[in-house]
Amino acid sequence: MITASKQNLNACLVLADGSVFWGHGFGATGTTVAELCFNTSMTGYQEIMTDPSYSDQIVTFTFPHVGNTGVTSEDNEASKPHAAGMVVKWDPTKASNWRAQGELALWLKSHNRIAIGGIDTRRLTRIIRLNGSPHAALCYSEKGFDIENLLGQARQFVGLEGIDLAKDVTCTKPYKWKEKKWSWSEGYRTENVPKYSVVAIDYGAKHNILRCLASVGCDITVLPSYASFEEILKYNPDGIFLSNGPGDPAATGAYAVPVIKSLLKETEIPIFGICLGHQMLALALGGKTIKMNHGHHGANHPVKDLENKKVEITSMNHGFTVDGQSLPTEVVETHVSLFDGSNCGIRLKDRSVFSVQYHPEASPGPQDSFYLFNKFAEAMHTARTLQR
Repeated sequence: MITASKQNLNACLVLADGSVFWGHGFGATGTTVAELCFNTSMTGYQEIMTDPSYSDQIVTFTFPHVGNTGVTSEDNEASKPHAAGMVVKWDPTKASNWRAQGELALWLKSHNRIAIGGIDTRRLTRIIRLNGSPHAALCYSEKGFDIENLLGQARQFVGLEGIDLAKDVTCTKPYKWKEKKWSWSEGYRTENVPKYSVVAIDYGAKHNILRCLASVGCDITVLPSYASFEEILKYNPDGIFLSNGPGDPAATGAYAVPVIKSLLKETEIPIFGICLGHQMLALALGGKTIKMNHGHHGANHPVKDLENKKVEITSMNHGFTVDGQSLPTEVVETHVSLFDGSNCGIRLKDRSVFSVQYHPEASPGPQDSFYLFNKFAEAMHTARTLQR
């Protein structure tokens, strides 16, 4: 047992390679074990922590000011935090924002999430970039630490490859979604006169994606990740949306891909996917996915649209990617990352079936990518017109 109380340090982060980082704990006490990643966003820490795609991941924030705007229920991307833990440079300061409903540390504690401050996040980020996303144990305790035990837990963590996490974060029963995007004067509004019926398959859907769909006139029914082909068609949808989510796409694809294949083969319904939904669609079309070294996590990622040559500033959060070289000839690669050339978008040549790896709803551009939701709405309008 090692005690760090002499230095007033009551938390530590232990990597599977034996590296130990000491700091100040906040949030809940205890230990969590997960994959460690970093996020380069300058804002949106609450949205990041509540994004279901961060399940089984501890997030290192490269921007030092975290917690200074507090927390508000309006910024949640899910009903609770899904990231396993938080690592920051500076301890959170008292919230100073007119929208704040509480303090970050108390919010984390109420949701049993562990955080550590006082960490050299620049050094930690370099380790992740050079060596890949490590497995790590994060511990906050006033009673000392058993470093060997924490190291053992980090090394025993199974990782994310081969793991289906969508089943852990998906909804358990169908529900309707009507809330639209936030506006300065009205807050969140409701879509009361929808134009299109959309079934959204929930692999870990962010609320703001659903808001964006509602904002282009969608009447949204959200179904669990394991919804069958027959259950989806029961709602007579004008469009199918495949959501974001955590874990290995190949593992989730074991039950999700056959359903998507049936939708592609048996119907002409427009399909739009984001993040994990993009990967699910690629797998259903015959492509492959691979684990990345350290993934893409941030709100400043440039993506090139290969068809119109425009560059979008995007938000990303993924540790797996579609192998662009594996795509069959009938699938067009539409977008690529300008950081590393990895695939960021696809479409079918002859149908309204398309998807992107990045998050257009996160609006880092701020509106560079919202056209994708309009494109989906236009595809449903065209399909409905042709049926008449």
